[in-house]
Amino acid sequence: MKDALLATVAEEHAVVLSFAALLAQEEHALTALSPLELLPPLVEQKTALIYQLAVLEQTRDAQLAALGFPAGRPGLEQAAHADERLGALWPRVKEAVDHARGLNLVNGALIATRMDYNARALASLQVVIPKPAAFYGPDGKLPAK
Repeated sequence: MKDALLATVAEEHAVVLSFAALLAQEEHALTALSPLELLPPLVEQKTALIYQLAVLEQTRDAQLAALGFPAGRPGLEQAAHADERLGALWPRVKEAVDHARGLNLVNGALIATRMDYNARALASLQVVIPKPAAFYGPDGKLPAK
């Protein structure tokens, strides 16, 4: 079972690295002049990786439970102390997760900045149109007030 847990965590590490690479691509897309062509396939790939990470997390938590460890990070910390192979891999997983988290924060800030810019641009285009001056209508008369 320890080998299965090690394999799951190794796969999780690989998926997190792929996710971070995708976030880096997303950052470049968000800084492009016209990101709309670039973003949809990236979002689709991110969604698939998020799903894959969720499945791996469930698998890992079940494997931890079978070995008598709690779920999540606390269980993985304990398991990493109990197995030197997992102990060697776990810091690399944490580093990859922290890197992906940082990239995600940058992308969130880029999205917020772009949304703010778009909102201000839209607001500047929404000028109040004054009431038209009294002009003659099609019937040659001034409109009633």
